[in-house]
Amino acid sequence: MTVSSMTGFGRAEGAGEGFAWVWELRSVNGKGLDVRARLNGAERLEAPVRDAVSKVFKRGNIGVTLNVTRPGENTSYRINRDLLADLVRLAEEFDSSSKLGAGTIADLLNVRGVLEAVEQTEDDASREARETAMMATLEIAIAQLAENRNAEGVKLHDMLLGHIDRIEQTVTKAESCAGARVEAIRARLQRQIGDLMDAGQFDADRLHQEAALLATKVDVREEIDRLKAHIAAARSMIGKGGAIGRKLDFLCQEFNREANTLCSKANDIELTSCGMDLKVIIDQLREQVQNVE
Repeated sequence: MTVSSMTGFGRAEGAGEGFAWVWELRSVNGKGLDVRARLNGAERLEAPVRDAVSKVFKRGNIGVTLNVTRPGENTSYRINRDLLADLVRLAEEFDSSSKLGAGTIADLLNVRGVLEAVEQTEDDASREARETAMMATLEIAIAQLAENRNAEGVKLHDMLLGHIDRIEQTVTKAESCAGARVEAIRARLQRQIGDLMDAGQFDADRLHQEAALLATKVDVREEIDRLKAHIAAARSMIGKGGAIGRKLDFLCQEFNREANTLCSKANDIELTSCGMDLKVIIDQLREQVQNVE
């Protein structure tokens, strides 16, 4: 499986049973799966539409629109003869000396209720056949949307791995800084112990406590080890693909937690700079993760 984006578009056209229709699907980012359908008179299909979409997609705000037309439809009309006869008699009462001409009849036909359009009826078998054909066309649109989202996912895949690579490079740099800091602290403590011993003011217990406390405050090796573990986990998730957006978002929070701790422990410019660079890259990673299904 590949990484899938939540952004995409799908469209498919179909025709049958005297109708023509067009499905359009638009997908954008969302915390979960939210399907909004505008079926324009085919509301009977709403439940099957939602079911078809949810079988393919796990996350995203997806708008589904159906437009239906009857191309070349021949409209038939029905004349209300009783109403027309009443109107003719009424007209003759006002002008009994002359016969009504064609123009007058045409005027009477324009009176509301005289000439009515007859709506074509559709039997259950025809409607079911049309709806089955519509749902088949919807599957084509869904497949196109999935293909579109996967194509965007290929780009996302490369961007995500690029951010992970930059995080790893920064962590490696921070690790080299941390190693140098540990050696520097050890050498400084040794000098201080020598000075205290020379001055005859050596308190072994107190010195041991202070050294342990200082080591805890400045040692970032634990944070670096966790960052390395998060890097490996992120690469594994991206490699497997699928609906990994939620997991990656949580992992970004863990990345950020370790970067914050590293910054708080840093007491030199170089390590602080590494921590700040990490936070920037993690924010960029998280921004892209919001597009992942």
